Amino acid sequence: MQLIWLRSDLRQHDNTALAAAAERGPSVAVYLLSPQQWQEHDDAPCKIDFWLRNLHELSKSLGDLNIPLLIRTAPHWDQAPAVLLELCRQLKIEAVHVNEEYGINESRRDAAVAKALQAEGITFHSYLDQLLFKPGSVLTRTGTYFQVFSQFRKVCYEHLHRSMPSLKQAPGKQSALNIASDPVPEAIEGFPTPGASLRALWPAGETEARRRLDTFADAQIDYYKSERDFPAKPGTSQLSPYLAAGVISPRQCLHAALQSNQGEFESGKVGAITWINELLWREFYKHILVGYPRVSRHRAFRPETEDLAWRNAPEDLAAWQEARTGLPIIDAAMRQLLETGWMHNRLRMVVAMFLTKNLLIDWREGERFFMRHLIDGDLAANNGGWQWSASTGTDSAPYFRIFNPVSQSEKFDSEGLFIKHWLPELAGLNKKDVHNPASAGGLFGVADYPPPIVNLSTSRERALAAFKNLPSRSSQGESDE
Repeated sequence: MQLIWLRSDLRQHDNTALAAAAERGPSVAVYLLSPQQWQEHDDAPCKIDFWLRNLHELSKSLGDLNIPLLIRTAPHWDQAPAVLLELCRQLKIEAVHVNEEYGINESRRDAAVAKALQAEGITFHSYLDQLLFKPGSVLTRTGTYFQVFSQFRKVCYEHLHRSMPSLKQAPGKQSALNIASDPVPEAIEGFPTPGASLRALWPAGETEARRRLDTFADAQIDYYKSERDFPAKPGTSQLSPYLAAGVISPRQCLHAALQSNQGEFESGKVGAITWINELLWREFYKHILVGYPRVSRHRAFRPETEDLAWRNAPEDLAAWQEARTGLPIIDAAMRQLLETGWMHNRLRMVVAMFLTKNLLIDWREGERFFMRHLIDGDLAANNGGWQWSASTGTDSAPYFRIFNPVSQSEKFDSEGLFIKHWLPELAGLNKKDVHNPASAGGLFGVADYPPPIVNLSTSRERALAAFKNLPSRSSQGESDE
């Protein structure tokens, strides 16, 4: 008997471990509930709810193949080896199949499980699945992990020219086993169920993920490059929660993009090329987790930035978290996050730069807050994005490049449609004043809206001074493109 241990791969199609197990013989699937670990990782309640809803859908589709889905609890990953070993003994499992995961805790967990199983003669197979390229296979000429995305992308393209990752066949129906599936819990203690409106935005299941991918590839991808930066437009694929939970695979995304672009990934439609590059950014940040494990340990990628004199400013942090900074584009973006579990990618950069530069608050505060609210929370992408914005990470924005939230707002939400949607108290302002109400209405602007908590130009100077005063500036800016 084969056991598939499901993690962030909640799908039946193009699932490498599932296909490999089913090929070898009768198979059973298991999912471990690990609430203590999820809390340590700051996983958002809406993300846990999304996982459970997707598990429920997956249980039905696996049931159609006579593959039972069992649910077990290992509150902390330290308990995973014992829980899985006991299950393997009960079911007389010969081999356990998993798709690789890449954070430092995930790697340690898998190594401990493999060791415990192998001591009992149970083989442990792990497969490349949530990435297009195995970490360690895309390296610089000197054999190190890339630190600059453009160079990483170039080598990825060379790999794709040589061999395109193929889709895995979904398993066929197996003979019925005398094992019943376990019910998937509706909720987990410590993770409150989100409201109906948030859940309605993110329906669960592979059918929905595939529908989104097909709709995007058929209708939207051509406009992706020109519209993806405008938060009031439906310019993005809205697939990130499905990719993070593994309800759809990066291979499926790549194949759909190629199909829309006559098989090309470097020429042809700029929208398709730009979107494939975004898949490669996702790839890049996961490779960084493996090559530079300090980023999994709350450390800056650029060690010299650990000495930055961040401000301890709890009131400013709370104003940012609660969408009351007095800067409409920041507050609208934060409301979008709080109400939908998701934020437009351009705005993720804008609000991150505002927190780390204008407020000079440690990027780790923002990274944690995002993880606690994002339905697509993913350590690699979230950490990579925050460190990029804070100029502490790989391929960073140079420290002197600081987005001005008002000009970003005027450029990417020129009519104020996004702002007015999320901040209805500003609906009466014209399209010029809506970006900065304080400048329009004297000192206090609009009655129901706070004045800005910070002066953008003096706070910019403060950030520049803090970065200039670091002991070593030598490696800053060297990897800026």
